[in-house]
Amino acid sequence: MTHLTRLTLTDFRSYATAEIAVGAGAIVVTGDNGQGKTNLLDAVSLLSPGRGLRGVPLSDAARSDGPGGWTVAAEVVAEGGTVAIGTGTSAEASDRRTVRINGATAPIARLGEWLSVLWLTPAMDRLFVDTAGARRRFLDRLVLALAPGHGGEVTRYDAAMRARTRLLTGDAAPDPAWLAGLERAMAEHGAVVARARATTVAALGAALAAAPAGDFPRAAIALDDSGMADDVADLAATLARNRAADAAAGRATAGPHRADLIVTHAAKNAPAARASTGEQKALLLGLVLAHAGLVAARVGRPPVVLLDEVAAHLDPRRRAALFDRLAGVGQVWLTGTEAALFAGLDAQRLHVAEGRIAGS
Repeated sequence: MTHLTRLTLTDFRSYATAEIAVGAGAIVVTGDNGQGKTNLLDAVSLLSPGRGLRGVPLSDAARSDGPGGWTVAAEVVAEGGTVAIGTGTSAEASDRRTVRINGATAPIARLGEWLSVLWLTPAMDRLFVDTAGARRRFLDRLVLALAPGHGGEVTRYDAAMRARTRLLTGDAAPDPAWLAGLERAMAEHGAVVARARATTVAALGAALAAAPAGDFPRAAIALDDSGMADDVADLAATLARNRAADAAAGRATAGPHRADLIVTHAAKNAPAARASTGEQKALLLGLVLAHAGLVAARVGRPPVVLLDEVAAHLDPRRRAALFDRLAGVGQVWLTGTEAALFAGLDAQRLHVAEGRIAGS
């Protein structure tokens, strides 16, 4: 089973230095608010492609009174042995991170070849009533766990889209050939993005439909792509036709950047946004756990799952059901202020206080 065995932090958020050894199952991290529990999960999330569970500039992860850079390193048990992976920034390049695998510099996407990381945080509780952009970013994280190169495709699409918008809204008349080149780039990367999203939604939808409902309501999901096809020629032609409208709007009015993830409470056949707060939390948790199973089946290894403050928002029945479900998931990190919330869960227990981590 793929999992972290050791985690080392240097000048990362509230931690000057920290090193812990962890096992393959559940890991419970307790401590008062503001002591660094979420920071620990954030460090683990950065061992995968992307900007971590907080999604903020990388420079924000540096310890406030540190030298300006930070590092997160881990030993990971994988098929064939143990691999050393690490990532971090320097004071000179505070918003550009490097990656090392067994001591050699590697592209960020290669982190996904060794470790898949999924997470659920309190900030995601409003996902179903949030903006389409928030749900799209959530979906892209799901895709990234199955296709490590997806983040790069999204980044290249967004870069071409921003350059096209600057041309369309500039003072000078845009060069048609330059515009066509940017639209072709948008179409090529956008088609890959659209196909990856559609494939993930279809696979996850099937996994959700097959999963036992139990104490978690079953979600049904669909992709609203605003009628955009994943064909390169069609997307490029649409962008070319929309130049005048996009110049007036100051943005691209069509394309995969407008997609939305539609989530429905399956038993009630009602939008998840209309469910109660507790039901929304349970729907989201069931969705993440179903995706963890899908990743394990498709990638061939279980993901590392990070559940920040999740137990406090569940009633005792659903909490017990969650602990039963976690038994077969893999390495799962859970945080909470009270150890009593995790009674009955077989787990390694850590306690965080004042930037220090100790067994509890």
